[in-house]
Amino acid sequence: MLTVRNLRKSFGGLQALAGVDITLPDESILGVIGMNGSGKTTMLNCINGIYIPDSGEIALDGASLLGLPVHEVAGSGVGRTFQVPRVFQHLSLLDNLDVAQTGSAAGNDERYALSEYWLKKVELLRLRHNYAEELSGGQQKLLELARIMVARPKVILLDEPFAGVNPELAQMLIGIIGEIASRHHCAVILVSHDLTSIYQLSHHIIVMNEGAILTQGDAATVKSDPAVIEAYLGA
Repeated sequence: MLTVRNLRKSFGGLQALAGVDITLPDESILGVIGMNGSGKTTMLNCINGIYIPDSGEIALDGASLLGLPVHEVAGSGVGRTFQVPRVFQHLSLLDNLDVAQTGSAAGNDERYALSEYWLKKVELLRLRHNYAEELSGGQQKLLELARIMVARPKVILLDEPFAGVNPELAQMLIGIIGEIASRHHCAVILVSHDLTSIYQLSHHIIVMNEGAILTQGDAATVKSDPAVIEAYLGA
């Protein structure tokens, strides 16, 4: 589904990405962990077109995404959430989701039904006519996820979806993310400091350190890797 090869990005003398390789199969969840400054968000920004990598390759279904503007990457099937939600504050929840369906061949009734389906899924349907600015931070993250899903993405990039979210909403998010890959034929890259959620959701995990992949594998492999323990806890 998504392949990333030898991805490199520097900012002045700082090498943020030092040759990252990723293979993300369809209907899979890739967990990404690492200390602050390890390159996690920079990698997401390169994949969805916010940054142009210095070198490397990014391809979705075999078609290169390298150098495409953000809206074309999104149109190719890559959705993105942010650590701080980026919703349209002065639009209703329904209008937020309708914006994401701009250019869809679906009729008004079909778009409306899809919006209502996802608002119900994230338990925001009763607020569908409210402005997005009236939501809590956690609810805005749910709205942002729903807005991505109405666009029928192939891959979604989730940047710290559980940060600042109360435990009840976090559990809802975990359940929805777990369903997305299997029920909606979508692959997920999940960046989070919440290791419990990473271990619970991810089919494969990579650990980033200083712009490179320190180690990777399933949850048991990552938990027991001496390099990971040293990076997180010190020698």
